[in-house]
Amino acid sequence: MPGPTRRSLIAATLAAPALLSRRARAAAAPWTRQEFERAMAQSGRHVELTDAQFAAIQARKPAAMKRIEQYLKEHLGSADPAVLAAFEAVPREYFHYLYDQHRATPGDAYEENPKPWALGYGSALSDYLGQAYMSQVCRPRPQDTTLEIGTGSGFQSALLSRIVRRAYSIEIIEPLGHAVGKIFAPLGYDNVTTRVGDGYYGWPEVGEGFDIIIVTCAAQYAPPDLLKQLKPSGRMVIPIGQPFKRGQVLYVYTKDDNGKVHSRRDVGVFFIPMTGAMMKTAAAAPAN
Repeated sequence: MPGPTRRSLIAATLAAPALLSRRARAAAAPWTRQEFERAMAQSGRHVELTDAQFAAIQARKPAAMKRIEQYLKEHLGSADPAVLAAFEAVPREYFHYLYDQHRATPGDAYEENPKPWALGYGSALSDYLGQAYMSQVCRPRPQDTTLEIGTGSGFQSALLSRIVRRAYSIEIIEPLGHAVGKIFAPLGYDNVTTRVGDGYYGWPEVGEGFDIIIVTCAAQYAPPDLLKQLKPSGRMVIPIGQPFKRGQVLYVYTKDDNGKVHSRRDVGVFFIPMTGAMMKTAAAAPAN
């Protein structure tokens, strides 16, 4: 059976009326080289490409989309149309940037062999297959409010923002967090809110809590404040393991309607470590 077309994927994601106007604004301008350079300039970053260079980047995207779809089918049994549509909608090349060098690297996007890419300041843009997997495991829905711990490049929250009602993200590395906080508005992604801070404590000011918490750095245990801020029926996806060591495992935490938290081991992963309070409290943490 043939897979879903690009148009049907986008239609499925845009079906919720509350999201339609926002995404229509974000998609109003065709993604051209000129639009790419405009958005980059508005975000405080510089890039110059020839038409041929920009076309070569776009030409690699269909193959990357096929890899994502196949990967999700092989590992999760199916590919969520909303997740595929989000990947189709978000220009990944916009997020390839070395912030400590002030240098754009869009030519690295949609690589044939997916891998993490340096962002500077010790942070990395995760490989797109892993991001697709974690996004689908989160089971994002149009009415959801999400929290990402470890903004990094901003790509993960950008993806979720194309599906959910509201996306929040926290970055502990101050220069990176301030810079990446400026990249969403030029794309029209007006439902993403970021701040610099220690994600260990979550975002308690969002009084309603979160339907989804996605942690994109390796913790040594599940931070209690994050579990408290998870709504009933909420999901938290978090890598747990020792810093810079193999053996990290992706855990999926769920909270039932009575507030009881359940957890399950998922797959082996490898992430940069969660810093801040996590490093200070790990020795006294409960074992998983």
